[in-house]
Amino acid sequence: MAGDPGLFTPDSVTWQAHGDPMMWIAGIRALYLQALHPRAVRGVMENSDFRKDAWGRLMRTASFVGTTTYGTTEAAERAGARVRRIHGMLGATDPDTGERYGVDDPDLLLWVHCAEIDSYLHVLRRSGFPLTDAQADRYLAEHRISARLVGLDPAAVPGDRASLAAYFREVRPLLAAGADARAVDDFLLRPPAHPLLIPAREVLWRRVAHLAYASLPPYAHELYGRPAPEPAVVTRRLRATGTLLRCVPARLRWQLPPKHILRAMARLGPHARPAPYKIGR
Repeated sequence: MAGDPGLFTPDSVTWQAHGDPMMWIAGIRALYLQALHPRAVRGVMENSDFRKDAWGRLMRTASFVGTTTYGTTEAAERAGARVRRIHGMLGATDPDTGERYGVDDPDLLLWVHCAEIDSYLHVLRRSGFPLTDAQADRYLAEHRISARLVGLDPAAVPGDRASLAAYFREVRPLLAAGADARAVDDFLLRPPAHPLLIPAREVLWRRVAHLAYASLPPYAHELYGRPAPEPAVVTRRLRATGTLLRCVPARLRWQLPPKHILRAMARLGPHARPAPYKIGR
């Protein structure tokens, strides 16, 4: 292959996994989970226009993940530098103590990172994407790279399933579903939409949001105060959704913006095409 393979390279688990369409549902799960940290969600509420520009924010997040996964090394490092620069200028006020803090606080960055990566891994595996336990650990270890890009010390970031589970046990007492988390919950169920698109939002988007919510850990359902179906039911729905979405030809799916996968294949050649079967090679 010619060209710069980027930070992850086509040999990584991340390269193959992030081309899966269930990443969109995983991303919504991550938003639900991230909102349960009062300081993290307060930073979003005070510094983001997500309620006015919902789709723009989602696309910017997707573009960052796509750039860091499939872009050149220079593009990924530039995207990380931009995130660090923006975070370094922003602050928020603790909803309980009134203390001012920076949104680039390492504890907050770690929570956001772990909630995101856990959601990607959880939804992909539970929906039928083939990853062994060893490959799941490899995926988590690879994402010390993305942690570094947002300003974290890679050595302080969980790099396998055991250390990630230990992290969640440690942070669990800090989580709560306050007014900010409930605002995020309401937003995810009813994002702004053109009047003509509201029927589609009610039929399609709410199902996606409900499925993402249902895939959260039980303690998250308890904090939000909204029940979810039995785990076996949720798993069946995730697998059915994954099967349906994976029936859509990848080339067609990848035509949707921001098209990072197609650009990576054009840069590196057809062998860079993401596919689950390549993980075990």
